[in-house]
Amino acid sequence: MVFELSDQASQGFRNASSYDTHRPSYPPEIVDALLARLQVKGVPNARIVDLGAGTGKFTELLAVREEKYDVVAVEPHEEMRKALSAKNLSAVDVVQGCANDMPVKSQSADAVVAAQVGSSQYIIAVVLEVMVSGISLVNEGTSPLFASKSLDADGTRFATDDALEEIYRILAPGGSFGMIWNVEDYNAPASWEPTSKWEATMKEIMWSYDDQRPRFRHDLWRNVFDKQLSSTPFTIQAADPLFSLPLGTSSVRFMHWLHPDAIWQRFQSLSQISVLKGDELAGVEDKVFAAMSASSAEANEKGELPLHGHVVYTWTTAVPGAPIKEGG
Repeated sequence: MVFELSDQASQGFRNASSYDTHRPSYPPEIVDALLARLQVKGVPNARIVDLGAGTGKFTELLAVREEKYDVVAVEPHEEMRKALSAKNLSAVDVVQGCANDMPVKSQSADAVVAAQVGSSQYIIAVVLEVMVSGISLVNEGTSPLFASKSLDADGTRFATDDALEEIYRILAPGGSFGMIWNVEDYNAPASWEPTSKWEATMKEIMWSYDDQRPRFRHDLWRNVFDKQLSSTPFTIQAADPLFSLPLGTSSVRFMHWLHPDAIWQRFQSLSQISVLKGDELAGVEDKVFAAMSASSAEANEKGELPLHGHVVYTWTTAVPGAPIKEGG
């Protein structure tokens, strides 16, 4: 099956260098915690697949670990992949691929991670979409389990059955799958209260350009988990289980001091904003800088403003014994 990035993904991430410069990385302690949940912390030479690796924000953190991981960075976007390859990271194999077609041998990965950088936000969106739209449950004395149904999601145009089965296929028995997001206050779910007025204004702008493609901020996946946890044996349907539920989830607040110019570059790197042009983009820029200027009293002596948000991560484990397809 052929993977096609949406026009928004292709255009929004075409400037890989700018994206790599202005998008955030992840705190080492959070990476440590996620890898522990994925059961690869302290495991020498564990094989980790970084799915939708983008320009390598998360890949770089894996490459410098003392475990000396064997990393496969899978990325469909050509410019992103070139930027990552140019970094020449140790023990990192950069390959072209996508969630439903990875050039990775069956049952060879100890963990798969999708971090919200580059095209992986589309891959994460597909996983969340299938949890919302295609979930079915089974209860046989164990935790509820999920399986998917086929649909197009977020412009990626591949069947989510294939995507989840492909992730499952490459995982070793009992291997783990994790997802991690940097969630700035201005890009958070509608119910989350922004810390400052200027971040609230930026959040209003972000939501005004919402394209209805499933992202973390839509918060639909939480509703699914709540429903599953309240299910009874009489409401659960049979399915072919792939991954255990409920997913483990955790989040940590962050605050970074950034110059307004850096905040704008970071905001502009988001796909919904990066596709804007001309007067429309200029209008958004004017609104963002006006909001930040009105909050100048919050700035430090360098003129930097405090940017707030959460790092959110989630994890699950492949259910042993589920059928897998051949490939890789």
